[in-house]
Amino acid sequence: MRIIRTGAAPVGVVLALALAGCSSLAANGGGGSDAAIDELSIVVPAGPGGGWDLTGRSMQADMQEEGLVGTATVTNVDGAGGTVGLANIANATDPNTLLVMGLVMVGAVETNESQARIEDTTPIARLTEEQEVIVVPAESPYETIDDLVEDIKENGKDVSITGGSAGGTDHILAGMLLQAAGMPSEHIVNNLNYIAYSGGGESLAALLGNNVSAGISGVSEYAEQVQAGELRALAVSGEERVDALPDTPTLTEAGYDVVLTNWRGVVAPGTIDEAEKEALTAAVTELAESDAWQATLEEKDWDDAFLPGDEFDTYLDENIAEIQVVLRDIGLVR
Repeated sequence: MRIIRTGAAPVGVVLALALAGCSSLAANGGGGSDAAIDELSIVVPAGPGGGWDLTGRSMQADMQEEGLVGTATVTNVDGAGGTVGLANIANATDPNTLLVMGLVMVGAVETNESQARIEDTTPIARLTEEQEVIVVPAESPYETIDDLVEDIKENGKDVSITGGSAGGTDHILAGMLLQAAGMPSEHIVNNLNYIAYSGGGESLAALLGNNVSAGISGVSEYAEQVQAGELRALAVSGEERVDALPDTPTLTEAGYDVVLTNWRGVVAPGTIDEAEKEALTAAVTELAESDAWQATLEEKDWDDAFLPGDEFDTYLDENIAEIQVVLRDIGLVR
């Protein structure tokens, strides 16, 4: 299976503080701001340190720097692969709210059998995509991706792999790798010891503490530690090698027919009207075209995957259907 460029119970009051006090859309800004949106709430449905958190906080800084909003706040609301945040955003009433999300959430909705669906939100834009990297602690006996795969085949759940939320991109890549290595779906379920964390900081700590055998995450989350010699990169998941880790082969180069890149974007409450949707889409489009955001993409080694409004809506429908098939193929859902 090759995917090219595809990155809890509802709690009604979880986002109350995040959404309280946000002003409604203002034609010429309010409170002395020249921005079209006076106050914007960016909700990150994960803990600090991961790709969603980096995305949300980069948006906050760049939108304020470019004067696209008066003020922007970021609130972390983690849980169940982002579906706790999703459950609340779908019916939120403040139009000036964006939820950071992506391929991780697409998978988590299915594996968690979430009552809240991405289809219940208003798609605003896809922003970035990023390759995944498979790493091990620096002192690990695994020198290649083959070493890791063979040990999983021989020792099953004695080999642990950490990453983001269950059913998310990292988990999907682990399953696809074992599938490409010839392991049947039922064996993947029985042999893959995947330890999920809601934030990249937690998985990194587990790796650096030698508490897990390997880890999977976006390149930007592990590149610094690889470059510092604290982690060893075994493979990246895209079609080509990445500049940040030029000596790390792709999975395809290593002999595994797997290509997977993680995408991230933003959605708004499902309750907003067309004018409110257009205003948010316009603000995010200006962000995507800004010098500040282009500098952020280069700094974080994120690929520009901007896709606004209705185009993003269409892409989401196709991606959701595609991931449902993949998750069934690798045994993560029935």
